Amino acid sequence: MTTQAQRFHDALRSTGMIAILRGVRNDEAQAIGAALYESGFRIIEVPLNSPEPLASISILRKSLPADCIVGAGTVLKPALVQDVKNAGGELIVMPHSDGAVIRAARDAGLYSAPGVATVTEAFAALENGADVLKMFPAEQLGPQVVKAWRAVIARDIALLPVGGITPEGMAVFRAAGASGFGLGSALYTPGLSADAVRQRADAFVAAWKALG
Repeated sequence: MTTQAQRFHDALRSTGMIAILRGVRNDEAQAIGAALYESGFRIIEVPLNSPEPLASISILRKSLPADCIVGAGTVLKPALVQDVKNAGGELIVMPHSDGAVIRAARDAGLYSAPGVATVTEAFAALENGADVLKMFPAEQLGPQVVKAWRAVIARDIALLPVGGITPEGMAVFRAAGASGFGLGSALYTPGLSADAVRQRADAFVAAWKALG
């Protein structure tokens, strides 16, 4: 594993969760990012269908320590990858598994987490250079699918269920072989204060630590 790839996996192992800030505004990004970092989060993404997402990514990157990975979610086109990089983003997250987007991220020196819903998509994503696999939507796939995938996907490949994950619901996925999680509306919804986000983040971190 390269030093660059190791940095991402170290960040993921530190808390095991990616914070998804869909809908975050520029004027609150720094405070919310700080709250998440203080709770222990080390990977944060701003979906590109948020208000002025590139500006928010830039703010987060400039205000957070270097051991926190900042990136973009809902990256649908290869051309958007360079925009994210120019804003300081380091991670490309997708709801789908588009080989062209994955390769664009790899060529730009960014990490990628494509959304996959079948084993065929999973192996195709890895072939194109994906760093981790976003199992999406987790509500539809369920822990049984995680367990079945883990039988054929090596343990050093991170499987990250995303969609409907709550602190109470993590244990069953983790027992099935999930490496971590992407957290959306259970962690952040537009309008939440930084203090409210910190409380939710603390609950997730406590639940993660309880998994051992």
